[in-house]
Amino acid sequence: MEIRIPEDCNGMLLRTYLTRSLALSSKMIKHIKFLPNGIAVNGEPKTVRYLLRTGDLLSLALEDTESAPILPIELPIEILYEDPDLVVPAKPADMPTHPSCDHYNDTVANALAFRYAQSGTPFVFRPINRLDRNTSGLLLIARNRPTAATLTKSMQKGEIRKQYLAVLDGEMTQREGRIDACLHRTAESIILREVCAPDALDASPSLTEYRVLAVGQGHTLVQASPITGRTHQLRVHFASIGHPITGDDLYGTPDTRIARHALHAHRLSFPHPKTNETVSLTAPLPADLTDLIAYLFPNITL
Repeated sequence: MEIRIPEDCNGMLLRTYLTRSLALSSKMIKHIKFLPNGIAVNGEPKTVRYLLRTGDLLSLALEDTESAPILPIELPIEILYEDPDLVVPAKPADMPTHPSCDHYNDTVANALAFRYAQSGTPFVFRPINRLDRNTSGLLLIARNRPTAATLTKSMQKGEIRKQYLAVLDGEMTQREGRIDACLHRTAESIILREVCAPDALDASPSLTEYRVLAVGQGHTLVQASPITGRTHQLRVHFASIGHPITGDDLYGTPDTRIARHALHAHRLSFPHPKTNETVSLTAPLPADLTDLIAYLFPNITL
């Protein structure tokens, strides 16, 4: 990373610039200090006690250099936003987010590893959010450690907003609502989650807000915002109030009109880790969900 020092930072201690202007942690600064050419100004190594001058060219070894144990595989994936710090792909349904048992070469991580290998760019997969294999939509992925740390803090502070579109079984009578129910893993499975009492073992507070967009033919279309980010949160929360996501084979019932649960990570907004400006993105609906919504709710326009 190279940065030209602006006039308002003239005379500032390099350490101060790293912590205040770039929001680097002391751990990260300590790490790059001991890398070859980890911190350089105008091509010369400098300590954090250096006094910056207007126009200085600051170089920091923030790029990932460790090899990632992910096979680069050429897979089709749409990129909706990309810069040196982060990338936001639109994950298709039936593609896992990251490698796991039985899925070593068909994931978003494999596709991105291939993308960056083509340009010789070091890449370590650092997802800020994750989606179930059969959930389509937006994924936020950091391309270096500082960005991952900053975005993780933004997530913890509730600054990263996610909106999903979901088709539910049954017709809801209220137009909007909140589902405030703790979740934990079931005793019988390492995969399944369930609603539980707040004092239950491993209970995680979980909150979902939703707004009804359309109702008809025994189904409901909702815009849902998970305020917390628990595993299977939307799927379990909607099933717990008697409206499982259509096609959900874990928490509801399969549906012949769609080969997966009808859930799509539609919108994402977050403060950019460098500029703090809000980035807002929308992932187009995939064909299977577009067809289902058109069939059930022919009068709605999204």
